[in-house]
Amino acid sequence: MSVRATHLFGLIAAAGIGTGTIVSAPHESSSPRELIAHEWGTFTTVAGENGAAIDWLPLGGPSDLPCFVEHFQNKQTIKIAPEYAGGPVIDYDKARSSLLGRVRMETPVLYFYGGQDTTLNIKVRFPHGLMTEWYPHANVVEMIIGPNTLKQNNPPATIEWSNVRLTPRATPNFPGGDGASHYYAARATEASPLAVADQRERFLFYRGVADFDASINATALPNGRVRIGRTGDDVSGVILFERRGNTLGFRVLGTVRGDTTVDAPSLDGSLTALHDQLASSLTAAGLFPKEASAMLETWRDSWFEAGTRVFYIVPSRRVDAILPLEVRPAPHQVTRVFVGRMEVITPTTESAVQRALTTNDAATLARYARFLGPITDRLLAKMPSVSERDRVRSATNAA
Repeated sequence: MSVRATHLFGLIAAAGIGTGTIVSAPHESSSPRELIAHEWGTFTTVAGENGAAIDWLPLGGPSDLPCFVEHFQNKQTIKIAPEYAGGPVIDYDKARSSLLGRVRMETPVLYFYGGQDTTLNIKVRFPHGLMTEWYPHANVVEMIIGPNTLKQNNPPATIEWSNVRLTPRATPNFPGGDGASHYYAARATEASPLAVADQRERFLFYRGVADFDASINATALPNGRVRIGRTGDDVSGVILFERRGNTLGFRVLGTVRGDTTVDAPSLDGSLTALHDQLASSLTAAGLFPKEASAMLETWRDSWFEAGTRVFYIVPSRRVDAILPLEVRPAPHQVTRVFVGRMEVITPTTESAVQRALTTNDAATLARYARFLGPITDRLLAKMPSVSERDRVRSATNAA
């Protein structure tokens, strides 16, 4: 799958194509005297035929991160945990085509609000994952990364920022880079500027990949229906979304407490209405309005691309278990809001991709590019004919 996905991106390019408790918080502009920490992020997964999250290539696809963002390089920017047992080693570029996992932890950002200059120490542990990108500079400790690292029982990865200087009254002076990037959208809040050594930013940023169960299951059924169920605590803010070409629709389920079957959305919705619904869910979960807007702007292309997916708010206890967070000195309030995104490969999606492969329709393939690996795996598993399978492999330039 990994090799096939890598070649698909090349083919398309060539074709031109909280700690838990949520309490009332002051408005962003009120410059709270007490230190407040807010965080948002996304856990992206792909549902298998039984509804559970499956392995896919979570580092696959293009990245528009600015050049100043740091990323892992084995034996260069990582302190290697002594328990490493050896085996093949892969660098960042190789990992983008070979490191399989179930979860892509996308763009968590940590904001801090306070009325006075403060020095902080922040540490995040990732018991079932690896840190892949971050900014400003941080001390990252994890195993040397090989193709099967996520499947091993490894010590927790950690990322730690020491001596973070919070300067609420400082004039923002943040780095830029050539070209556009969704990274910059996360700056559109009133969080206090911060600095680590000479690197300045509005927030602490990190990403990763992991192997753990999603908070929901989502099973594609005939006629476009989807059965959704939770795997642990009740899950709130659940929305079923579908987009085909220029049409889209969504259904708001709210809180899921058990299995529920949902009809396919009518494709007569609007991005404005969906944006408003998601913003309402994010602020109800504890984000400030500008933080919710920044999150939606960051993901405005990826979240609403072609296909079918379920959005939901990851239960706060689950977030704290997946990513234990420590801030010293301790904030007066910590709010962590993570959106779960589960991609659902429906019969409609399968048919669209199969037709595109048959007709060499690069434009359609581009709409599903990030998830073409798991989609074509599903197609290959259902093809009894060797010649059919060979044709799909040939079309995707797979060995």
